[in-house]
Amino acid sequence: MKIICIGMNYSGHNNELGNTLIKQTNPVVFLKPDSAILRNRRPFFLPDFSNRIEYETEIVIRIDKLGKNIDEKFAYRYWDVLTVGIDFTARDMQEEFRSEGLPWELCKAFDSSAVIGDFVPKERYSDAQSLHFNLNINGETVQKGYTGDMTFSIEKIISFVSCYFTLRTGDLIFTGTPAGIGPTSIGQHFEGYIEEDKLLDFHIR
Repeated sequence: MKIICIGMNYSGHNNELGNTLIKQTNPVVFLKPDSAILRNRRPFFLPDFSNRIEYETEIVIRIDKLGKNIDEKFAYRYWDVLTVGIDFTARDMQEEFRSEGLPWELCKAFDSSAVIGDFVPKERYSDAQSLHFNLNINGETVQKGYTGDMTFSIEKIISFVSCYFTLRTGDLIFTGTPAGIGPTSIGQHFEGYIEEDKLLDFHIR
């Protein structure tokens, strides 16, 4: 399986990172290896190669059948469940790499950088593009998002990505983060929600 991540998919997040001059016509895509997965309730250990690990809360979907060159109008048939995830980013390293025009893998795809919560069937919600989600740290809400604010919808993402990568059962897609990213430190307790459902729960060590 592979982890497909979508960057800059919420305008508010683009603004907070200073990406206001970038005009997107297609989703920004990057990958993480399966070694990046950290499953729900397992602690995340801060790596020693970065002084600034930041959280990015995202809706994550799982592909449930083989697909290639998927038409956007049929993309809803290719995923079955969703959850809340965290795309951990070594922001200090990312800023350095971007300034030098270097790839992002070291700052985005390191071990345990893709946290996933408990999956629920997509039928649990009436419309995946009208969902509120949030992250609480130590009981306080620090990041909130609404899937209706995505620049590229879930179906558009699936269709676009499938033109380049064959999608296989079990592949994960992180659909992008809204504004509100922030620093991570030892002792924090992360809880992630879709609507009123708590699907993510883990600690920082």
